[in-house]
Amino acid sequence: MEVIGSFLNTQPFIALFLVIGIGYFAGKVQVSGFSLGIGAILFVGLAVGAVAPKAAPPSLVGLVGLILFLYGIGIQYGKHFFAGLVSSLGIKANILAATAVLVGFGISLVLARYLGFSNDFASGMFAGTLTSTPTLQAALEAAGNKDPAVGYAAAYPFGVFGPILFFYLTYRLLRPKVEIKPPARLITAELAVEDYDLIGQDVAQILKKAPEGIELVMIRRQGMNILPEPDLVLQPADVLLLAGLPEHLNQFKLQPSREILSDRRHMDYVRVFVSKAQFIGQPLSNIALPENFSARIVQIRRGDIDLIPRPDLVIEYGDQLGVIVDPANRAAISTFFGDSIHAESSFCFISLSLGMVAGALIGLIPLPVPGVGSVKLGVPGGVLVVSLILGYFGRLGPFNWNMPVVANTILRNFGLTLFLAGVGMSSGDPFIKNIGGVGLSLLLGGMVVLSIVVLFVILVGYYVLRMNFDDLLGIAAGATGNPAILSYANELTPTGKPDIGYAMIFPGVGTIVKIILVQIMVALAGNGGIPPVG
Repeated sequence: MEVIGSFLNTQPFIALFLVIGIGYFAGKVQVSGFSLGIGAILFVGLAVGAVAPKAAPPSLVGLVGLILFLYGIGIQYGKHFFAGLVSSLGIKANILAATAVLVGFGISLVLARYLGFSNDFASGMFAGTLTSTPTLQAALEAAGNKDPAVGYAAAYPFGVFGPILFFYLTYRLLRPKVEIKPPARLITAELAVEDYDLIGQDVAQILKKAPEGIELVMIRRQGMNILPEPDLVLQPADVLLLAGLPEHLNQFKLQPSREILSDRRHMDYVRVFVSKAQFIGQPLSNIALPENFSARIVQIRRGDIDLIPRPDLVIEYGDQLGVIVDPANRAAISTFFGDSIHAESSFCFISLSLGMVAGALIGLIPLPVPGVGSVKLGVPGGVLVVSLILGYFGRLGPFNWNMPVVANTILRNFGLTLFLAGVGMSSGDPFIKNIGGVGLSLLLGGMVVLSIVVLFVILVGYYVLRMNFDDLLGIAAGATGNPAILSYANELTPTGKPDIGYAMIFPGVGTIVKIILVQIMVALAGNGGIPPVG
């Protein structure tokens, strides 16, 4: 072991990527359906750091990794986060999650006093049991030592496993009604103008009276399919092709579309990917289709969901457009939008750099806290705040802040990997020195805090606030933070609601609030802490 340690001490690059590779492999090992996932990198890093303490990478490596992770989170979830601040569900969810986290914060202080460990250890325990790596970074900076990393490592395993266990148990005990809807798919139907007394009206009049959720796609006239131009007047024997979700179209006694869709001689239907950067972040109303041929966007496929192309709908990376176009210009419409999946792997490094610089500057601003002094969001917290704002706007002037889903996911995962590896390797030696004495107390304390936070969200939300169980799983996952928890919530209740709940909670309560709380926790130690119990 000494030979290995000596070698790794002289080869920090090899040590770093050895930790990453072994950590990912260990994270895939399952015991009774449970695995550490990406969190295993931290524990492999602790082991390597204990054997080869000089192999730890510079702190800047871990900081850069954490910032990449947070920036990607903010860009992806910005719109959901701010929508959650104003919607009735979002306000209720944020209050519930914030109350639970504050209760967990208070319990952490009390347990530190009862179980006999410092607030520095308690700050790491709080961050670990709620699996928040940005909170750990804030605790490390505030404490000025590695004690928070020891508390984090001791509490982290149950921080991942505990919520999954409680999700399963409460699902079995409460037996909630969870409505699982199939992915939204547009259907088509035909309407004869004579049956609805529409002869003599133009298309603009028809669209004004059309029920919400129904779109006029094409008109068949004298055996020929044509686009529904606004000034086109309907004639006898015209047949309209309508599109909409089943719950909208099924309200009317319409015929399934046969003749119109089967005839592609004059107008054809094609799907194209939007891969040109100038269209990303733009509402459909700002996109002018070529004037030299007939074309119309009639559908947007986003992931597994079909969307009606409303004028205010904003184009995102990965969107696939359904376009009605004359057959001779199929290639032209593909060229116009780009129609390449390679755009999924590219993004603007200028926007990325500007966003991170702005976030770092915001993080340096001190925020006064009465009775404590002042706290800072720090570089990670500042970057998260700015990226949430940029993710909400998507595009500002010439700058496109959007990121392709694939690029965003890779950036976040690689950043989190670097951070966990760096923190683990730099904390291995102090972890070994302290785990024998205070480690068990930190583990037990973390279990208590985690249990209270998760059960508070689920039970108070379910019985007092009467919220849906699948919404509560997303809220609890956002409050506790680890993506593995969200993944299990989606498996247990595959309705899509856990993702929305997580997006509303994780950036604010799940990250920024925790960053502030651990700094207060460390500052309280300097001010004498909380008074002795009893």
